[in-house]
Amino acid sequence: MTVNLSTSVPQKAAWLFRGVSEVFPNQVDSDKSDENLQQRLAQTERPLRVKLGIDPTGNDLHLGHSIPFRRLRAFQDAGHTAVLIIGDFTARIGDPTGKSETRRQLTTEQVKQNAQTYLDQVRPILDFDTPGRLEIRYNSEWLSGLDLEKILELLSQMTVGQMLAKEGFAERYEKQSPISLHEFLYPLMQGYDSVAIEADVELGGTDQKFNIAVGRDLQRHFGLKPQFGMLVPILLGTDGVQKMSKSLNNYVGLQEDPLQMYSKLEKTPDNLLNSYFELLTNLSLEGLPENPRERQKLLALDIVSQYHGKEAAIAAQQAALTLVQGDAKQAQAVPEFSLAEVEFPAKLFFILSAAGLCKTSSEARRQIEGGAVKLDGDRISDVNLTYDTPQDLAGRVLQVGKKKFIRLTLSAEC
Repeated sequence: MTVNLSTSVPQKAAWLFRGVSEVFPNQVDSDKSDENLQQRLAQTERPLRVKLGIDPTGNDLHLGHSIPFRRLRAFQDAGHTAVLIIGDFTARIGDPTGKSETRRQLTTEQVKQNAQTYLDQVRPILDFDTPGRLEIRYNSEWLSGLDLEKILELLSQMTVGQMLAKEGFAERYEKQSPISLHEFLYPLMQGYDSVAIEADVELGGTDQKFNIAVGRDLQRHFGLKPQFGMLVPILLGTDGVQKMSKSLNNYVGLQEDPLQMYSKLEKTPDNLLNSYFELLTNLSLEGLPENPRERQKLLALDIVSQYHGKEAAIAAQQAALTLVQGDAKQAQAVPEFSLAEVEFPAKLFFILSAAGLCKTSSEARRQIEGGAVKLDGDRISDVNLTYDTPQDLAGRVLQVGKKKFIRLTLSAEC
């Protein structure tokens, strides 16, 4: 069925491009196209096919991962078709982008289990219900059937020099770190996904530009109109310094319970608030509260609502307030304790003593045994609980009883 989408473009365009770092090509390019993406959106008489590929190499997604999914939803809402590619074949290799060593290869069963958890986690973001708005494809559908002749054809489209120019490969080659030949196949296989599903647009983080450009080249080679690339920022984590990562413990997971999610987000550093509102919410950027504390609370409430519902978000907000208040009638400021004063690995009972919440380590052990110790509202029962790095605790609130609170922080030295 032919659908004229041109009338909706002026109203939808601003939302489609919200928070986007780059769209390429932006003007006339080497294939003599006379349109950019905005022109194609205005002139198309059919829904565009908008591709987002994910390799299920783990089982947890965080807010940083949600950004391209949110752009994908914007295209769905504008009447286009989201094509979500589950890289069940490419996940067995793993994207080498940004990696200093060869990824561990996963089994088929591991990939299958991870894929299901990914779909469950993005369900609050994407429209799974409107007919024609979402295709879920697995790239083993076409990649597992490639014969040697087709693989050689793909390899002929890329030189070793071009591949070594890819971010990460050049550094590893310079440092004489091993690069396995199968890793060179990854950008070509991701690019071939765009050929297989005839993508008009491919979404990805700014670190994916090389792979998306390979998709354009392969589409051109196979006689298709090259896709546009739409790049979104890599989200900084809750520490305000490094990219959001579970390994750095500066992340907010999509599966976290409402209180944990709210407690992290209400402490978002001031320098991240504008980007978090732009990239992680649908709220208008005009008219946000001027007071930074009020902005933090609004951000936390909105994001928790997206994943858990409005009622759960309000309950989390109230629980977080109670955590800080204890039995007091008015909220009190939570003092901070720098983890730079502690040598890690460290047992929690020692940290309680070092932070002054308990007079001695022995008292701290007794408080844990008696159920009086909480971390971000969760009761601690393991007397020998040990943390390997200060990043495991940074930003969290440690509590003894109903009135003693300490917020654990990192200093510049950590």
